[in-house]
Amino acid sequence: MDDLLIIVVHGIGVGAIFALVGMSFNVVFNASGILNFAQGNMLILGGLFAYLVLPGQPTQLQWMVLLPVVACGLGLLLAVQGYVTLLPLRSSVEQHSWLITTLAASVIIGAVLLIYQGAAQQSVRSPFTNIRFMGARVPATYALTAGLAVFWFIALHLFHRRTLTGLAISAIAQDLEAARAAGLRVRRLQVIAFAISGLIVGSAGFVAAPVMAIANDSGIGYVLNGFVAAVVGGLGANVGALVGGVLVGMLSFYAAYEYGGEFQNAVSMALLVVVLMLRPQGLFGRQAARRV
Repeated sequence: MDDLLIIVVHGIGVGAIFALVGMSFNVVFNASGILNFAQGNMLILGGLFAYLVLPGQPTQLQWMVLLPVVACGLGLLLAVQGYVTLLPLRSSVEQHSWLITTLAASVIIGAVLLIYQGAAQQSVRSPFTNIRFMGARVPATYALTAGLAVFWFIALHLFHRRTLTGLAISAIAQDLEAARAAGLRVRRLQVIAFAISGLIVGSAGFVAAPVMAIANDSGIGYVLNGFVAAVVGGLGANVGALVGGVLVGMLSFYAAYEYGGEFQNAVSMALLVVVLMLRPQGLFGRQAARRV
């Protein structure tokens, strides 16, 4: 029973990080059709910023003040990356230069991290003490990360339903050409979507920093599992990313707990293959009609 509790609690905590990366994928994908493969290293960058700006023994007040600062910083950085990525595209689906651009951004960030700190991992102390759950002590960071995932899910839902900018981005997701013909400033809205994805991964990296590996080669694992969470849940569906992230987190943590960490990515890939074979659109995705 104790082993099962450890797997579930830690799996949900890690899965919440994957869910946040998956939702950041969805925000950009819905607005532009682009999969930003730099999201993993952007997440690590959020954790590195937490390491740089937080003191050795941070207080809860310092943590709460610096969280939005780091998130906004990553939002600005992602907006710049989005502008550069979109610059050569007449529309976001005509060509695939974004594959090179987003992968190049990921490689550059990894190289900068390697130059700055070498191959060593940085650690961040949490200002929050462990909490007790069903008799077990659980890092408060896992609860905060899970709460952050729920917060961003609700915030994105309200943004797309209640604000003019959100409704405009939703219109782009439904029909980009029709939105452009209707006079929407498509490119500006797409850059805003990149900025929102930066807010998501920036806040996720900051909150999850105490339980995250902050190193130059850590981003690949997070972007891989975040992508799997998004696709398994249904690419473009945030509820799918939320559920898919938790599912990937629990399965990968179970594999690591029972058989070793080298099996984590293998289990994620196996889950992706099974879901795509049985339900190609994902658990919560919808089949789309395509004109031929």
